[in-house]
Amino acid sequence: MPLAPESGLRGRINAWRRRVWHALAHRMLFGERTPDGRLLPFTRIAPSTCLEGLAGLQLADHVFIGQFNFIEASAGLVIEEGVQITNFCSIVTHSTHRSIRLMGRLTAATSGERVGDVRAPISLGAYSYIGPHSLIEAGSRLGRGSLVAAYSRVRGEHPPFAVLAGNPAQVVGDTRERDAPWLQQHPELHASYASWAGALPHGVLDAPGAEGSNTAQAPKAVP
Repeated sequence: MPLAPESGLRGRINAWRRRVWHALAHRMLFGERTPDGRLLPFTRIAPSTCLEGLAGLQLADHVFIGQFNFIEASAGLVIEEGVQITNFCSIVTHSTHRSIRLMGRLTAATSGERVGDVRAPISLGAYSYIGPHSLIEAGSRLGRGSLVAAYSRVRGEHPPFAVLAGNPAQVVGDTRERDAPWLQQHPELHASYASWAGALPHGVLDAPGAEGSNTAQAPKAVP
């Protein structure tokens, strides 16, 4: 099927429009400020992410928050250093599904706490990773180094280094086991890893050829 004579021009215009829109609406830049004015030079938040309840947000540096997330912090949300929140995630510190059923039309006329409301703080541990299309519910606490698989629904408290997957999310692994082979190949990263994790994964220093493997005992895994 032959193209319309103006299709080449339209193609150039559309490409230009996408570049401009990307630069204005999707381009992520380093540098954020906390609600109290503290500079976070290595944190990036996509313009398309919606942040609500900023007074309750405690945000650390080296955080990445990608495109099209909804993050609601009215009941308190702690995002520690190095956390990555990918795309299309929801993190909500309150839930009203019960109160709207109990109160019906009274919901709109009632301010403040309503019967059946759930409000509880959320904490995301350092260097945790939240996969796409995940939901973190009110009251959730993730330990450092956790990994949440895509499409997971997380509620409750979970230990450091947990691999979480499913609806509801369950612990299905330990990120230290996945990190260990890489750390064996890259001993230059040992100090950086241990600085936030507390210790190297079990067995890294015992690997053949690892620096110090003949003299150092591998540290115990962090509980």
